[in-house]
Amino acid sequence: MRGPNHGPLDVLVLGGAGVDTIVEVPRLPLPYADSYLVPAITTRAGHTGDNVALGLHALGLHIHLLDVLGEDAEGALVRDLHQRSGSGFTALATAAGTKRAVNLVGPDGRRLSLYDGSRGAEQDRFPAPLLAELLAGCRHVHVCITHPAAYALDQLAAAGIAVSTDLHDWDGENPYHAQFAAQADVVFLSAAALADPEAVMRHVLELGRAHTVVATAGDRGGLLLTRDGDGVRRWAAVAPPRPVRDSNGAGDAFVAGFLFGLLEGRDLDECARLGALAGAHACTVAATEVDPIGRAALLAHDTTF
Repeated sequence: MRGPNHGPLDVLVLGGAGVDTIVEVPRLPLPYADSYLVPAITTRAGHTGDNVALGLHALGLHIHLLDVLGEDAEGALVRDLHQRSGSGFTALATAAGTKRAVNLVGPDGRRLSLYDGSRGAEQDRFPAPLLAELLAGCRHVHVCITHPAAYALDQLAAAGIAVSTDLHDWDGENPYHAQFAAQADVVFLSAAALADPEAVMRHVLELGRAHTVVATAGDRGGLLLTRDGDGVRRWAAVAPPRPVRDSNGAGDAFVAGFLFGLLEGRDLDECARLGALAGAHACTVAATEVDPIGRAALLAHDTTF
């Protein structure tokens, strides 16, 4: 069950396993045309849960990812990714098939992601006994905003375990995302599309449980708000040490770096710095690869990695 490293987990990641089909396009937005000749189109494993789990694993933490996968070629890619990494992974079968997306990646590393919304099944749930077994002695749970994970929120609350979640591009209103924000201690979100990110961050704190809200803003750094009354704190982005290849996964890498710092007992400003370093590294990795930063490179605090 627990993979090669048995015993209590540092982090259990719930949901967010899947595959991306990578299409390199000449520019974004892509003007309409009947057809484009593009480089080799590649399908590889690595959605948000995969990225956070493998990022934490690369940083030396004992992790396990639990999700549903189809008995399909895409599911085989996800299973192989985690088997090669040596990280803990449990996949439950779903008739809906493995979650997938198409990423259009421009020459500057920007991307447009198209997610297949048909890959969720109402009956897909994490069995309560299995989840209880994984939670036993676990230090932290990171919950991805997928349907199986949503059904697990009440059991997590009853277990009294520390929880984080990433709302990604939440608009501050969608009730589906709000249920995750209301049951997490640490909430991550993207500030990119928010007119007033500080107002949304305060709203998350008002939901009652969260003590820390982190809003990432790409090359503009990000914002951090806690219940301590000190107001919004800002951090600067870290310049990638090499040319940007693909920005997809940078937010997941930030989450992994931040949570690593949090579980190491570092202060929140240092956690944000570690997250920014991990995110900068992720931007230099080709869209067709999964190569999270390791512990030694991250702790060096050196943008040469």
